[in-house]
Amino acid sequence: MGTQHAFLRGVPSWLRALWEGLWSFRSDPLPPFVWLRWLPHGLLCIAAFGITFGGAAQLVDNGGLGPQIGFLIGFAQGGAVALALRRPVAAWWLSTAAMVVGAVLVRHQLLRGNADDFTWPWTGAGVLGHMAVLLLLALRVRTRVSAAALGLTAFLTYALQGLLGAADYQSTGVAAVVLCTVVVLLGAALRGRRQARAALVEQEVLTAEERTRRTVLEERNRIARELHDVVAHHMSVISIQAQVAPHLVQEPTDELKENLAGIRQNALDALTELRRVLGVLRSEDPAAAESAPHAPLPTLARLDALVENARATGLSVACTSAGEPRPLAPGVELSAYRIVQEALSNAIRHAPGTKVRIELAFSRPGLRVRVTNTAPRVPAPRSPGAGHGLLGMRERAAMLGGDLATGPAPDGGYEVTAFLPGDTPAKGETAK
Repeated sequence: MGTQHAFLRGVPSWLRALWEGLWSFRSDPLPPFVWLRWLPHGLLCIAAFGITFGGAAQLVDNGGLGPQIGFLIGFAQGGAVALALRRPVAAWWLSTAAMVVGAVLVRHQLLRGNADDFTWPWTGAGVLGHMAVLLLLALRVRTRVSAAALGLTAFLTYALQGLLGAADYQSTGVAAVVLCTVVVLLGAALRGRRQARAALVEQEVLTAEERTRRTVLEERNRIARELHDVVAHHMSVISIQAQVAPHLVQEPTDELKENLAGIRQNALDALTELRRVLGVLRSEDPAAAESAPHAPLPTLARLDALVENARATGLSVACTSAGEPRPLAPGVELSAYRIVQEALSNAIRHAPGTKVRIELAFSRPGLRVRVTNTAPRVPAPRSPGAGHGLLGMRERAAMLGGDLATGPAPDGGYEVTAFLPGDTPAKGETAK
């Protein structure tokens, strides 16, 4: 291989590519046809069998060769057809070599008068076998490679018949070159047609994917418009009413002002989160939209404000931390915040007035979050959309390669436990 590269050094690139194409003996199986499936393969194997014995009989009976050498040349010509089903370039070399060896040996017999009026330099079986090999070659290699093989075939035919010559023979050189040219053109045309069809199918697939992506984007835009028109309007009204309400009461108490201020702040925070969600829905790349700097993403540093909001609803919330706190990836901090937020929301809806405990455990592998609440004193009414929050928490944990477990606690309450790896896998990787 090193000698071959040294030989090709300095050769023009097109000539080097041509030589490498003709010197490639890699496997290139002929694919099954769409309708006929494996029928052409069977017919070619039968043709190879016929060319082997037909060519051997011609060389022995009419060419004056011995049975052993005649059979070997016939076997090479027929075997080249069978070999072309898997290795077309190697099959072309084998068929060409068989033709040259047969032509040289028959020439000696012609000059001696042992094969008068015999077809030369090609035998009838040799022409058929080489045509089949060139057709199979043209179907699977680049056009310039099959054209080069045809050119070398024509040159060897001319060298044998025109330069070397023989005596008292029936010329088959011109007919062989013409027939081989026809099959090469046919094979190149069929190969081009197959490639065009494959390109059309690929383009149709891409078009369907683009149509699906556009449909999804349009649906997300529709959802975003509905959310903006309905939810954002009501949240804005709540914020304005909470701001105006203290002025409608004579001498409002500090507790009333504080509660109304909390309502207004929660409405403004909800509007901020809603705008971020709308940005994700309207974006073609939700991951990029979520990381866009429209507003600072919530992190564990804002956990205290979240806990205070929960306490304002009547929950008794305690938050503890174990291990040495360390900076985590923004995605881990955001997911941990959202999991705690959803767990607190579930406690407010399903277990109002209970005691909630939030535990954060920092370790080298990552962060473990545990949120538990005691058993509710009275059964809470079922909340619309129940179960969606748990699904969202599981998706966030799975996205980071972590895990989440939820279920009843031993004291009758409820428990949410999540582990988020500190070093999250890259997008597309499988978490180990």
